[in-house]
Amino acid sequence: MKIAIPVEENTMDSEVCMSFGRAPFFYIYDTQEKQGSFLVNEAASAQGGAGIKAAQIVVDTGAKTLITPRCGENAADVFKQADIKLFKNTSDSIEDNIKAYQDGSLKELTNIHPGFHGHGVN
Repeated sequence: MKIAIPVEENTMDSEVCMSFGRAPFFYIYDTQEKQGSFLVNEAASAQGGAGIKAAQIVVDTGAKTLITPRCGENAADVFKQADIKLFKNTSDSIEDNIKAYQDGSLKELTNIHPGFHGHGVN
């Protein structure tokens, strides 16, 4: 199974990005292969609809889980349709969040915000 995490940089030392749709990169971790890779978020510079576009990028990776600090309702709708589960990160560390997910200590992300449509940030 694949896990997606929005991150600031394409390095394992990167912090989790506070903005899902505007995150510069996604870290995609495969729990079966026990390896991950970084993917450029082409939606980050979109004039509008970054959350929806970023959500589709994550869906296209085959991820079944997203670990993120927050998510807008339009992106959350895309994830719901794709049966991707949303979890709230517990730290800024990529590795700590993956471990927390695997040991079952992450909480489901239920506080979905309305988004910042038309304001250049997501």
